[in-house]
Amino acid sequence: MTRRAARPRAFAPDPAAPGRVCDMPACAAMGEYRAPKSRRNLSEYWWFCLEHVRAYNAGWDYYKGMSPGEIETELRRDTAWQRPTWPLGRLGGTAADEAWLHDPLHLLAAGRVRRGTAASPDQPPPELREPLAALGLAWPLTLEALRSRYKDLAKRHHPDANGGDRDAEERIKTINLAYATLRARLVSEGAHAPAADRAAAAG
Repeated sequence: MTRRAARPRAFAPDPAAPGRVCDMPACAAMGEYRAPKSRRNLSEYWWFCLEHVRAYNAGWDYYKGMSPGEIETELRRDTAWQRPTWPLGRLGGTAADEAWLHDPLHLLAAGRVRRGTAASPDQPPPELREPLAALGLAWPLTLEALRSRYKDLAKRHHPDANGGDRDAEERIKTINLAYATLRARLVSEGAHAPAADRAAAAG
């Protein structure tokens, strides 16, 4: 039966000890335990014997000499592993490229509008240009005009009206998505859907 190797004790001497006496003045014991010299340079060490490293650790205060504001700043840096951070949606202080995001329902863009970054009234917001083009509509737009255009396109491109054509199926999907996007935007801006439109949406 083989014996398991003994586990090193928690206070076993550091194997990287330089083989010199303790750095504590007047101590002749071997310095086998390292301790950082300061918080500014954690890679430079004192080498103490077991007794003196215990005393050093008991009195160690990383935040000693720092103001409350400096301590708060240090704690915040620790939450991000001492790495720089930026507000969500920014990278290095530069606005994130919208092409990076795949947002077919334009939900992120709707959030930006609510924060007060809407386009001018005469120009469609960038996230609505594709849905408007899909339906052949111009901006500004009313719910009545949107519903009328949607009904016309839905009848024309419905697969049942095109012999089950697969291309028609794809077109009607695009039309439905564009309609849902535009309708949600108009409703969120305070427009009111007609009763028939509300009933259709509920059904």
